[in-house]
Amino acid sequence: MLVPLPLPLPPRKTLTPPRLLLAADPHPKSEPPPHLLGSPLRAPPCRTCSHSSATSSSSLSAVVRKVEGSHAVARQTAELLRSVVSQHRMGSSANQAAALADAVRAVGEQLIAANPIELAVGNIVRRVLHIIKEEDISATAVGIEGLSVTVDSDDEYDSEHDDRPSLSAAVLAAHARNALRAPSLQTLLEDIPVSPAISRTASSTGDSDGKSKSGDKSSTRKLKHDVIAAIGDLIDEIDSCYEPISEQAVELIHQNEVILTLGRSRTVKEFLYAAKEKKRSFRVFVAEGAPRYQGHVLAKELVEKGVQTTVITDSAVFAMISRVNMVIVGAHAVMANGGVIAPVGMNMVALAAQRHAVPFVVVAGSHKLCPLYPHNPEVLLNELKSPSDLLDFGDFSDCMHFSTQDGSPLLNVVNPTFDYVPPKLVSLFITDTGGHSPSYMYRLIAEYYSADDLVVRRKSTA
Repeated sequence: MLVPLPLPLPPRKTLTPPRLLLAADPHPKSEPPPHLLGSPLRAPPCRTCSHSSATSSSSLSAVVRKVEGSHAVARQTAELLRSVVSQHRMGSSANQAAALADAVRAVGEQLIAANPIELAVGNIVRRVLHIIKEEDISATAVGIEGLSVTVDSDDEYDSEHDDRPSLSAAVLAAHARNALRAPSLQTLLEDIPVSPAISRTASSTGDSDGKSKSGDKSSTRKLKHDVIAAIGDLIDEIDSCYEPISEQAVELIHQNEVILTLGRSRTVKEFLYAAKEKKRSFRVFVAEGAPRYQGHVLAKELVEKGVQTTVITDSAVFAMISRVNMVIVGAHAVMANGGVIAPVGMNMVALAAQRHAVPFVVVAGSHKLCPLYPHNPEVLLNELKSPSDLLDFGDFSDCMHFSTQDGSPLLNVVNPTFDYVPPKLVSLFITDTGGHSPSYMYRLIAEYYSADDLVVRRKSTA
C-alpha cells in the first residue's frame, strides 16, 4: 500500500501539501497496548473444548510484531502454543487429537495473519500440528499393544487354530509409515496388504467397550501430556540450534581463507566464532547491509573476538569477490524447493559468487525450514520498510511538491526488506542436522511437517 507521509514544513515559507509517493509498510506496525509491553505471550482464554476467539487479531498482531528475529519469533510461538495445549480442555469427543489440533489451528491462523511475512510463525504452528499427529499415532500403537501382531505365514496351524484377534504387522507398519509421510510417487504405487484379521478385530470390539471407556480419560490425559513434552523438546531444539551448526565450522573454514558475508546474522556469527575458537586463522569481508547497516554491528562483534575483519560497501561485492574463498550467509527462511528468502542484496552476492565460482553456503536452523514454495499464495516474499531509512526528508523538502500534470509525484522511494535467492545459486545448506544440498531440502522438510497442514486453516464444524 502506498501511503503519503506528511513532512515538516519550514516556518519561513508556505509550501503546498507534499505529494511524494512513499512506498510504506503494507502492514503498519501499531504500538502494542500498554498492558502488553514487556509482558510474555499468553494464550487466549479457553472455553470448554476449543479456544475462544475473544483475543482479537489486532492484539495478537501487536504482540507478534513486538518480537523481532526469526529465532525469537519461533520460540515465542512455540511457548504460546504450548500454553494453548495446556489450557485446552479435553472433552468427550471420540477424536481428541483432532479437537486439540483444531484449537492449535484456531490460534495459529490468527498468528500467521498477524505477521504473514514472518514465516517462522507458520513453521512452528505446522510443527506442533505434526507433533499432535505423531503422538496420536503413538498412543494408538500403544492401545493395540495387547492385540496379537503376527507376520503373514504359510503355517496352517496358525491360520486355523489361532482365534485371537490379530493384525498383520505389514498393515500396521504401512499405516504408520504413510500417515506421516508426504505424498510421493513411491507412496502412490505402494501396495498396502490387507489382512482378514481386521474384520475379526472389528467384531470383537463390542466385548471391550466397557474397558475402553474406563481408559479414555487416562489415554486423553497422556496424549495431552505427551504433546506438551514434545513441544518442550521443540523449544529446546530452537534454543540449541546454534551449537550443532557451529560444530561444522571447522570442516568448512580452513587456514588463511577469506570469508564474505552480508549484514548481520547470529547464526553466521556463532559459526565464525566456533572456527576462531578452533585456532583457525581467516579473514572476513563484511558487506555493510544498507540501509540498516547491520554489517557494522557484526564487524564490531567479530573484532572483539579477534577475527580479522574488513567492512566493504554492498556495491563493492563484485569487486572483492575474486579474493574470496567462500560466502557464508544467514537466511530469513528456506523454502521447500531449496530457495532462500534473505536480507535485501543477497541475490547480488549469490550472482557474484556464481560468476567467480565461489561456494555460496547458507546456515539456518530447522525452525527456518518452510514447507511452502515461493509460488504459494500464503508466502509473502517481501515487505516494504519506511522510506526514511533511505533519505532525509529535510534535504528533499524543496522537491516534494513537484508532480506531473495528472497529480502523480515525480519522486518515489521503495525500500524492500528481502531478496529471493533461487536454489541454483546455493551450493550448500548447513542446518542443525548436518549439511545438505538444495535438491535434498524438500525431503528434509517433509520429515518435520505433515502434507495436510501446509495451509493452516481451522476446519469447518459443518
